[in-house]
Amino acid sequence: MSAEDPESVPRPPELDDVFHLTQVQSDGDQIVYYGVSEVSERELLERVWEPFRERGYDVQAADTGTGRDVVVASEYSTGIETVPWVNILLFLATVVSTLLVGALGWYYVPLSELTANPLAALEAWPFTAAVLGVLMTHELGHYVMGRRHGVDVSLPYVIPFFFPFGTMGAVIRMRSRMPDREALFDIGVAGPLAGLAATVAVTAIGLLLGPMEVPAGSVSSGTRVIVFNNPPLLDLIATVLGQPTGYEAANQVTHPVIMGGWIGMFFTLLNLLPVGQLDGGHILRAIAGRHQERIAALVPAALFGVSGYLHFVRGLGLNESVGLWAFWGVFAAFIAYRGPAHPIDDTELDGTRVAVGVFTFLAGLLCFMLVPIEVTTL
Repeated sequence: MSAEDPESVPRPPELDDVFHLTQVQSDGDQIVYYGVSEVSERELLERVWEPFRERGYDVQAADTGTGRDVVVASEYSTGIETVPWVNILLFLATVVSTLLVGALGWYYVPLSELTANPLAALEAWPFTAAVLGVLMTHELGHYVMGRRHGVDVSLPYVIPFFFPFGTMGAVIRMRSRMPDREALFDIGVAGPLAGLAATVAVTAIGLLLGPMEVPAGSVSSGTRVIVFNNPPLLDLIATVLGQPTGYEAANQVTHPVIMGGWIGMFFTLLNLLPVGQLDGGHILRAIAGRHQERIAALVPAALFGVSGYLHFVRGLGLNESVGLWAFWGVFAAFIAYRGPAHPIDDTELDGTRVAVGVFTFLAGLLCFMLVPIEVTTL
């Protein structure tokens, strides 16, 4: 870090009004202002955020604990400045992982055939397109709305994995503060709504494709398999289209594309948990303000309660939905402890956005399954 002449760096008059500057240092694209603030950290940010943004900087404030305060201004990115190699490589890796998992687990391509001819995995391209289509639409909803509100957000990072889906989902990074509740709400709600639209489309396509024939000898008697139960939304779409979600013939199963819709519904449900910086946490924080944290504290207990009910009352094993809800109880407790995003301007939302938020949570309930997965023996 090098010392700077205070007159040679961005110095909005709004900063001087409440901040007694003593030293300025620079470190690459960051400028650090040391001094003493006359107001709280929150009020300081409310005063200087917009002036710094107009000069091309995002700003944060902190108390160093040494008797002086710090304001950090970072150059704000308004677009993609370099090739996002990490995003591209992760996406390509997830294409490969979903093709392999899809071929082996959902299209019943024998491992011997896949080993001899890796291109046989391309048979699973509809599964890959369905899964990645839903996930990417969800995350790009966040990305587009983030850019619209001037929030520095990254492109989606898709995470490759193994069975049963070939991916653990996708995330984006928010690299700047939320300017207000409207931005927090719009960015938070855009992902679930965009993802649900893609989910409905993918599910409808999968249902209309009809059943898939299971090759003879692919599944033998006594094999333990995972059963994915239908969310209410999937049954609703099937009813509207007049299509079945199951088949009597032993050699027929639902088309793998439908799993793209199942994944979209389940991930939407989990993302709408109103805790921390999940989508549901963003939406509820924007609607309810700081009351959101009281509600978030109840979510882990509710998830542990569901897990306990399934195990002790319904008698399900830990390797089924019991362990799934218990895991999310622990995860929800962790992210609830870390807290939600706090917008700089905490002005209340308008009624229209509140109504959209309520609708989004209700749509999320259509994706809820008490027992998402079960393990059974053929």
